Amino acid sequence: MRKILFLTVIFIFVFVISGIAADKKPREKYGVDERNVEWAKKKFETSNKVINWRMGETWTKGIIFHDFAQHFCDSVRAVSGGRLNIKLSQAGAIVPPMELFDAVGKGVLECGHAWSGYWKGKNEAIVCFGSVPYGLDAEGYNLWLFARGGMKMWNDIYKPFGLVVFPGGLTGQEMGLFSNKKAVKMADFKGIKVRTVGWYMDILSRLGVSVTPLPGGEIYFALERGVIDGAEFATPAVNLPMGFDEVTKYVIEPGVHQPASQFEIFINEKAYNSLPEDLKAVVDICSKETQLWSYAWSENLNIKAVDEMAKKVEYVKMDKETIIEFAKTSHQYLEEVKAKYPDVKKVLDSQEQYLKEFAKWRDIRGGVAPWPYEDFVKGKLYQ
Repeated sequence: MRKILFLTVIFIFVFVISGIAADKKPREKYGVDERNVEWAKKKFETSNKVINWRMGETWTKGIIFHDFAQHFCDSVRAVSGGRLNIKLSQAGAIVPPMELFDAVGKGVLECGHAWSGYWKGKNEAIVCFGSVPYGLDAEGYNLWLFARGGMKMWNDIYKPFGLVVFPGGLTGQEMGLFSNKKAVKMADFKGIKVRTVGWYMDILSRLGVSVTPLPGGEIYFALERGVIDGAEFATPAVNLPMGFDEVTKYVIEPGVHQPASQFEIFINEKAYNSLPEDLKAVVDICSKETQLWSYAWSENLNIKAVDEMAKKVEYVKMDKETIIEFAKTSHQYLEEVKAKYPDVKKVLDSQEQYLKEFAKWRDIRGGVAPWPYEDFVKGKLYQ
């Protein structure tokens, strides 16, 4: 009798639980691939027509950003089976580097490769898509551009200039200042003469630094002759062949002015719209492939570059209070720029909202930065 009663209770329990489980609806699929929805309606038909484009750039072969542009051109030719060929011309070969933006918009060339910060005079918000002091890192740019509406904002800003824009490569955090003066505290920066460009010029000026926007080709000689005390330019793999370590004593880290550098491929809108749908897809996919490859390739080059430069310069780090003071001044300046330029406010507000919303996940996953085992077990946990 007890056995029958026990089995009856078990049966009722299982029946009730099964009923609850049956009533509980499974979660719907989490996330939607918007491209899948868009491309489901497209007809991709190939033709035998061969299209030849010309691409200008703001670089020469001696700098790795040229390789970003060439990589994209090679990928397009390969994936299109030679139906879309893009011939890359070095800086100045067709138009002066700083006239490239307008030249592509007018159709003098079909496309260009550059860093968007060069075009701040066209629309101040364009700078946001190249780098922002204390702004997005490489992970952040990819996430914000492809999943948070960044690409649409970028194209909305370029459309009035007759351009369509795509990501054209990505590097990680830039080096800080190559300097002949050791500066780790805020007071150390007062009065030193530094080469920099863009918004960082104004930020450093507020902190008592004397700034000048020298072109990259003039930095070495300005450092050598003492015209400037320090300069920032790019990543280790770019700075090494430029030889800044030969004419300075220190590298002042971290490079808070540029947590990442996002590069661009801009295309004449009429030329882009004339492409068949399959070649438009080729451009899009090859842009993303270049974005992936460039970051991995350039960061790997940095490994040996920092070791090579360490033979001649000493790496020093600003103290915590100085880094925070730089952040406060940068924030105050950017808030003023936002107040003056509505487009800047729209873009920076979007980037800052991403940083706020991502902060919880960043905190939850924190504490396991991929340091070598020997360092980790000694307590070196964080990035």
